[in-house]
Amino acid sequence: MTITDQKIRKRAKAHQKYYTSDGTQVPGVTTILGVIDKSRMLVPWANKLGLQGIESGKYVDETAVIGTLAHEMVQQDLGGPDWDRAKYSPDQVDQAENAFLKYLEWAKGRTMKTVFIEEQMVSDKYRFGGTVDWFGEMDGKTWLIDIKTSKALYPEHLYQVSAYRRLLVEKGLQVDRVGVLRIGRSEDEGFEFRSLSDPEITAGWRVFTSAHKLYLSVKDFERRQK
Repeated sequence: MTITDQKIRKRAKAHQKYYTSDGTQVPGVTTILGVIDKSRMLVPWANKLGLQGIESGKYVDETAVIGTLAHEMVQQDLGGPDWDRAKYSPDQVDQAENAFLKYLEWAKGRTMKTVFIEEQMVSDKYRFGGTVDWFGEMDGKTWLIDIKTSKALYPEHLYQVSAYRRLLVEKGLQVDRVGVLRIGRSEDEGFEFRSLSDPEITAGWRVFTSAHKLYLSVKDFERRQK
């Protein structure tokens, strides 16, 4: 197994499991938000793909790979590890490079100093974990920025980044601003950057804590059925 393979396996495993300081396994941010019903958006989307002769499951898998590669390209530019071209097909690289070019367009003229990238953190107080895409200094302020390669920015993205901010604050880090950057995968897509206001962060955190309570209640119910 190559060093790159080891890094990928370690990263994938770490993304799935989070532990508090007392060794208790806790759910991750995206797992918790999975309790929110998204069928109202996903069913029409899947039907549209079906009418075009596209299998939604395979489409999701492929876009996930492209999104991962785009993240790796951005992270390398910000001081993270080099990405391995041999792990991806030429078409995947082409599409990910489209997204990377959107990131470069957004980053043009900005001064960014990375504190950490893809940092896995756990809240002992609130009992959840998450992986922060990027935290550092941008244009003189400390920023938490989450990077997306989706077709649009969705409310769930704001819930996620509100929870990530709480992880940083619990660690004693100053977070001046919070943002979500969406970079398009296709040539005709641009980029979209959303800087959250304090009321939006508060509202997003409220939704997340509600989802967390529901997640724990569902798990407790399932245990009692065994």
